[in-house]
Amino acid sequence: MTISFRTGVMSLAVAALLSTPALAEGSKLDEVLARGHLVLGTGSTNAPWHFKSADDKLQGFDVDMGHIIAKALFGDPEKIEYVNQSSDARIPNITTDKVDITCQFMTVTGERAQQVAFTIPYYREGVGLMLKADGKYADYATLKAAGSSVTISVLQNVYAEAMVHAALPEATVDQYDSVDLIYQALESGRADAVATDQSSLAWYMTQNPGRYKDAGYGWNPQTYACAVKRGDQDWLNFVNTALHEAMTGVEFDFYAKSFKTWFGKDLTPPQIGFPVEFK
Repeated sequence: MTISFRTGVMSLAVAALLSTPALAEGSKLDEVLARGHLVLGTGSTNAPWHFKSADDKLQGFDVDMGHIIAKALFGDPEKIEYVNQSSDARIPNITTDKVDITCQFMTVTGERAQQVAFTIPYYREGVGLMLKADGKYADYATLKAAGSSVTISVLQNVYAEAMVHAALPEATVDQYDSVDLIYQALESGRADAVATDQSSLAWYMTQNPGRYKDAGYGWNPQTYACAVKRGDQDWLNFVNTALHEAMTGVEFDFYAKSFKTWFGKDLTPPQIGFPVEFK
């Protein structure tokens, strides 16, 4: 039996439609708008990212990312229900729809991106060095030049020594089992510099103005992004738009104020004219 070309094409088209998974009935975006508030997964114990104020109010840079998204949704940054979660619950709470989105200093990796969809980055983390403002070393260059004479305090970790030596190959590395102790080592003179996350150092310096300084060198970069459930492009596009316009557009003042509050740094406003993203 001969089958015409047109009939064959139609048969193939019908077969393709039947074998294609049905599209989702609605986006998370529609669900959140209908509910009237955002359900945000984050933590509560890690300043300056997510922690409680003296009056028990959740605050921090991650929390402010939630405010940006809520304002884009409802015109009201406070329309958020918080789910306080541990770090190991960040992905399960997304995949089981316990939260709409997680913003919790989550490092982007290829393995995690197989389980959740990451938004555009809202912060680039890395390791930095903090010095005493009146100490004997002026900056990273002088630390490196001092070679083995320099002692660096760092949080105890199986990778701690290799991490420090990536920036200061000859330095002596002293490991401590708490963050408070690495700062005390610097303050007491047992260490010449502290090595830890840039964001932690920035926060500590904002809490102790004039006493410490950044050595001016960062390494081991990692990207922080929020995460949503895979397979919902409308929701991902919306969140990306909200974050993008906070960093480059209409909500820049809010993002810049948050950055200044938690990291003590003034951001340069986006240049007017040709979009910086395409330069």
